[in-house]
Amino acid sequence: MKNYLVRGINKEKTIKVTAIFAPDVVDQARIYHKLSPTATAAMGRTLMGGLIVAAQMKNKGDSLSVHIDGDGPLGKILVTGKNNGEIKGYVANPQVDAPLKANGKLDVSGIVGEHGTMTLVMDLGLKEPYVGKVSLLSGEIADDFAQYFVQSDQVPSAVALGVLVEKDHSVKDAGGYVLQMMPGATEEEVDQVEKAVQDLGQVTDYFKEGKTPEDLVQDLLGGQGEILEKREVSYRCDCSRAKVEDSLLSMGPDQLGEILREDGEAEVACYFCDKTYAFSKEDLEGLLARAKKLND
Repeated sequence: MKNYLVRGINKEKTIKVTAIFAPDVVDQARIYHKLSPTATAAMGRTLMGGLIVAAQMKNKGDSLSVHIDGDGPLGKILVTGKNNGEIKGYVANPQVDAPLKANGKLDVSGIVGEHGTMTLVMDLGLKEPYVGKVSLLSGEIADDFAQYFVQSDQVPSAVALGVLVEKDHSVKDAGGYVLQMMPGATEEEVDQVEKAVQDLGQVTDYFKEGKTPEDLVQDLLGGQGEILEKREVSYRCDCSRAKVEDSLLSMGPDQLGEILREDGEAEVACYFCDKTYAFSKEDLEGLLARAKKLND
């Protein structure tokens, strides 16, 4: 099955659901960053949550960054994506792991931490980006996204995000959903949704049965869902040598000159895909000359 998400709504237009299936997206992140199993789950949940939020933005040029700063040993998680279904991310300490919980599940909150903040920054083409910040609710990621929707967007939401990691550390399944109650939703609809969420169970178990995101939307909406959109999703880093050169130029002639004098060359690694860009002495001399012209 391809990696994709779908957005759906019930016939009364009072309940929205976005469902995602993205094991390849999460596994690509694992490979790039050499993530431990628990770090894979933490990163994967954040990537999928970011893709779902980005899909709700209106314009193709809109972009999103999700920053999770917990007090656990994993350190900072940063995910950045666009409305076009592309996303990338990194964690500060990718090799950090934790023993399984008593129920056999990966202990994501054990490495993320239960205290800290989640910040979403949305560039919607306005003069200033929108910034929403909430305290972490549990460090399990899905709970924290739900907390964000309730506190920042004032939208009651149910969020489930799951990653199933094999013994060889590869990702077998990854998926989830965000269900949101719109104004006008009745108490009866709320009760029906709560039962549907309970009946659904663990989202990774759901996809193990061969179900699709469309099935997930229909099961949550009692078979009465209308699919509004389907889009493929991918892990994609858009780094380039030109962008790295721009970053080096932004250091200014003083810092560039210091690198040239002390090291004579430079190697820059991308945070998001670990690709390295090498700059020889001649490359740095050329950049220094350009930096001096820009500084004049």
